[in-house]
Amino acid sequence: MSVTNSPFPPIADYGFLSDCHTGALIAPDGSVDWLCLPAFDSASVFGNLLDRGAGSFRFGPYGINVPTARTYVPGTNVLMTTWHTPGGWIVVRDALVMGPRIRPDTVTPHTRPPADDDALHLLVRTVECLDGTVEVELVCEPAFDYGREEAAWTEVDGHSADAAGAGQGFRLSTDMLVGIEGGAARARHVLAKGDRAFCALSWAEDLAVPADVAEAEAHIATTIDFWRNWLARARIPDHSLRHPLERSALTIKGLTYMPTGATVAALTTSLPETPGGERNWDYRYTWMRDTTFTLQALHYLNLDWEADEFMHFVADLEPNPDGALQIMYGIDGRRDLSESTRDELSGYEGAKPVRLGNGAFDQRQNDVFGAVLDSLLLHTRRSKHLPRRLWPLVQSQAAGATAAWREPDQGIWEARGKPQHYVSSKLMGWVALDRAAKLAAIRNDDQLEKEWTVTAEEIKADILEHGVSDRGVLRQHYETDALDASTLLAPLFGFLPGTDERIRNTVTAISEELTENGFVMRYRTDETDDGLSGKEGTFLICSFWLVSALAAVGEMEQATGLMERLLRIASPLGLYAEEFEVARSRHLGNFPQAFSHLALIQAAGRIIVAERLEELSL
Repeated sequence: MSVTNSPFPPIADYGFLSDCHTGALIAPDGSVDWLCLPAFDSASVFGNLLDRGAGSFRFGPYGINVPTARTYVPGTNVLMTTWHTPGGWIVVRDALVMGPRIRPDTVTPHTRPPADDDALHLLVRTVECLDGTVEVELVCEPAFDYGREEAAWTEVDGHSADAAGAGQGFRLSTDMLVGIEGGAARARHVLAKGDRAFCALSWAEDLAVPADVAEAEAHIATTIDFWRNWLARARIPDHSLRHPLERSALTIKGLTYMPTGATVAALTTSLPETPGGERNWDYRYTWMRDTTFTLQALHYLNLDWEADEFMHFVADLEPNPDGALQIMYGIDGRRDLSESTRDELSGYEGAKPVRLGNGAFDQRQNDVFGAVLDSLLLHTRRSKHLPRRLWPLVQSQAAGATAAWREPDQGIWEARGKPQHYVSSKLMGWVALDRAAKLAAIRNDDQLEKEWTVTAEEIKADILEHGVSDRGVLRQHYETDALDASTLLAPLFGFLPGTDERIRNTVTAISEELTENGFVMRYRTDETDDGLSGKEGTFLICSFWLVSALAAVGEMEQATGLMERLLRIASPLGLYAEEFEVARSRHLGNFPQAFSHLALIQAAGRIIVAERLEELSL
């Protein structure tokens, strides 16, 4: 399908909303093209993102589809879109609204201690006419269960109606006169300068909706306050990287499921890594490997409450029979993420299949132990306390890493080919035992500290014997000399110092040989048996890892140069997907991607620290 004729907006052109229970994507034309209710991993009620007949909800000027400007209200996840029409000017504000907690949440019950503010389970959209006269339209056409079932509408009054289907439902309310046409609710109204209007969707327990436009605007104002008050707690350095750090922090918080403390890898499922291809995955789950990057980012930004919530979510998870944690879990902690496809959906720009669930959940990935234990050490050092309930997790993960590190696995990238002795998995096995030994030292357990240190050294020796090519570069796995961007983690986790020649060789080789126009690929698909066809785009997390690795080996000019290029390819709203297709300069993969933003925070932190240290040495 030619992109110029595609009915799908570019992935990077979507605006992201969140109430920390679910999220929405809003297209430039004002249509909500993705919203799952009531939680991130629920079935979609608006799914136009994956099929142009799978549900949408437009609110904007009639007959005008291209806005003049779109931006976030500064310091928030509230979207503001300005429109110029032949008759005048309007501004639309969109928010998944937050407010003071007044009672227990029965829609998405909490397992974590309640905070002062919580989601109201309400999408609010307001419009104000700035000049002239503008005709505004509302077209709400849900398709429940990922587009399978058209809405059955029930009119409540002339301004409200309830939509239901496939066990889902919500109330639409507006101060415009609304009518039902088939599966859609529609309204049109002419606004003159100074006029305001609103519409709202409610899936709250009592389907509460704003009584009028003033209440709708008050909800948005409260939500603005929530996000700004939250961001005010973060430690954001006064630096040229301040704005991308703030946007990344807001995005990570927006991808956090407040009821449990879990963080979804991305808002979406099945946005393609290969245009029109089969590399389409469901990312609405929590990956254990994300734990350490999440903790690093949260602690760097001084967001200790969120870090503590996330660690307790990890502590609550049910392990496998051998004591190891799965590589991923549902945001409610569930273990079964069995994969299915929705073959009736067209997929984004024809990329099929559309997948629900993720078949990698039961793969063997030996890096999981290192991710968990590095997180526990980070958190323990920051909080100066290792909760009693977390020590058994340290012991079980150390035992798991000890038992598994010699075994092949599917690697960090969840390859669906033959298991291999991936260097990154061995590296994370070393991280697991190294961090476990340091945690044992904190508990004054000399025997375990010695035992785990010996195993860590054994793993390091094995990697250096089998995982380094003849030219002194870390391999993808023991049976190949192919490069893999995951070996950039070696300097980032302190496996060897940045001055070590093998680290410098690895960073240089990846920078020169595993890039397209300077952006980093995970690996070359023609050199790697990942069980799939088609070429990938460059991986944004890998490019940010290269920034951090260049900083670690002292190549600050290269590091800052690559960082500047990465910042230039951010979406118009400062967001990142998973991949970047260099040839066509567009984002690919699920969106927005937590891993990309976590790696941005880490890279920015390394650059800022290096600059501050240089200032001190002058």
